[in-house]
This record gives sequence, C-alpha cells and structure tokens, in this order.
Amino acid sequence: MENEKKVIFSGMQPSGVITLGNYLGALKNWTNLQDEYNCLYCIVDMHAITVRQDPATLRKNARNLLMQYIAAGLDPEKNVIYYQSHVPAHAELAWILNCYTYMGELSRMTQFKEKSSKHAENINSGLFTYPTLMAADILLFQTDLVPVGVDQKQHLELARDIAARFNNLYSDTFKIPEPYISKVGAKIMSLQDPTKKMSKSDEDNNASISLIDDPDTIIRKFKRAVTDSDALVRFDQEAKPGISNLMTIYSAVTGMSMEAIQNEFEGKGYGDFKMRVGEAVVEELRPLHKRFEELSKDKAYIDGIIKKNAETANYLATKTLRKVQKKVGFPPVVR
Repeated sequence: MENEKKVIFSGMQPSGVITLGNYLGALKNWTNLQDEYNCLYCIVDMHAITVRQDPATLRKNARNLLMQYIAAGLDPEKNVIYYQSHVPAHAELAWILNCYTYMGELSRMTQFKEKSSKHAENINSGLFTYPTLMAADILLFQTDLVPVGVDQKQHLELARDIAARFNNLYSDTFKIPEPYISKVGAKIMSLQDPTKKMSKSDEDNNASISLIDDPDTIIRKFKRAVTDSDALVRFDQEAKPGISNLMTIYSAVTGMSMEAIQNEFEGKGYGDFKMRVGEAVVEELRPLHKRFEELSKDKAYIDGIIKKNAETANYLATKTLRKVQKKVGFPPVVR
C-alpha cells in the first residue's frame, strides 16, 4: 500500500447476498475511491456469527461476496480485499479494546437493541460487544476515513471515543477515524414496503434485488413492486414512497434527474415505468453478472487473491497490534 495516501476501511457481512441497495448505496461508490486512497474492504465474517449461521452457507456467501466486490469493479491489486477471520489481530485487538470500553456505552447501541428483539432466543455477548470488534476493525489499520451510513454512525463515534481514551492513557497509538462523506449514494428502499430500507435479510424474496439475480427475476420483482393508485410518475416520498423509490433507482442507474424522469413517463402508466426501471437495472448489472460468472469458474485466481490479500492485511494489522500490546504491558514475543 502507498504510504502517502489516506486509508479507508469498510466492510460488509456475508450473511446474505448483496442487494441493489448495497450496490447503489455503497459498493458502486467504493470503486471511485481506489485510485485516490489506500482502501481495505473486509468481508466481516466474524461479525456475521453474532446471529446463527449455517457453516456451509456462510463459507459460500463469503466467497460470493468477495467475487461480487471484484465483479463490481474493486481491483484486488489496488485494494486489500480479505476475510476478517483470516486476520487474527481483529479478535486480539477487540479483546484489548473490550477492556477500555464501558458497559454503558455498549448498552446504548441501537443495533444491539434491534438485533436482540429480532433474535430473542440468542442474545449472546458477541452481539453486545459487536461494536468493540468494529472499533478494532477500523483502528487496526490506522484508518483515516470510514464510509458510514446513518445506521453505523453510532459505532464510528464509539470507535473514536475508544481510540481517544486509549491515546490519552498511553500516548498516541491510534489515528482518530473520521466519517467519509461520499457523494450521496442512493438510499434504496424495499420494493414491497417502501418505508423500509432494502435489506438482504428481508424474508420477502420480492422485496429486494440481489446483485446475482438473473434478468427475468429482476424484471419480475420490479413488476410486482408496490406503488399507489393514482398512476402518476412523480417524486414525492411522503405521498408516493413506492414510485419515489423506483424513480430513485432509475435515476441512480441512468443518471437522469427526477424532473427528466417525470417528463419521460408523463401520461404513461405504472406498468410501462416499472418495466423500464427493471430493464435499466438489468443493463446496469449485466457487466457485473458476466464478470461474476467468469470469477466463479476461476478457483485458482480467487484462491490466490484470498491468500495474497490476507498476507497484506495481516502485515498491516500486526504493526498496530504489536504497538498496542507493548503499550498495555504485554511481554514481547521472543523470536
């Protein structure tokens, strides 16, 4: 990695398939950062197991996610794309930081409250200390900038607080990460309930578009998208959330303004509009589908990326971890 560039860290959980919302809201923007920054994109499989996972499915999802990163345009030669579980320093630093994180801070995390209510039968301590592991993820690489959505802002604030607390006790050890405010990625809502964000964990299969859905499935899901009864293509998130969501998607993949979209579909029915949005999304994802299929067939290439990027991530992570271990008083490793 080039030293003079600022470091960006981000990651996604392999707990399901990437949705169109993940792609338009985050992943598409990430591809624009790789020349200007040193970027680390982690498949956060350690975070994923706070909720029960089928082991074979988790392994498959993690590999698919890595291939989707690359298929979407992230160059594994320019970015460090790796599995969190292949870098033990994540867990080691998380334990140390747990000892500098207060129970009250963790109990205020809104995501813990939400996940606890959804998984009442499995409220484990990992779910509670999840934000400390996230802080370790970020601080491990002396990260300057973290692309965050509204739902992760609280976790970044905690990471900053933990880093500042540690630095005050032991002198400067961690960089204090800043949020990276990118060009606003489109906020994509559920196709079946446009008041909720599109989510890969939605139980309704018609609510989200997977990046690896085939063209027929994409068109079918858009045809079934919830709209309203007045048959007017007009952007109004309060009165017309379904149509506004479809307009947001169409704008994100075509670059058209809301006004231009309204003009294009003036006097036309919702059926025509939904079909056109579906076709535009199919075209947007066509190169990604082609590349994903190629990568799926090249096991040796993907295995090579996994090995090489894990080595790079381990090298960078160990530098910070050794510094932290020394500061807290752990004895040096005898070589």
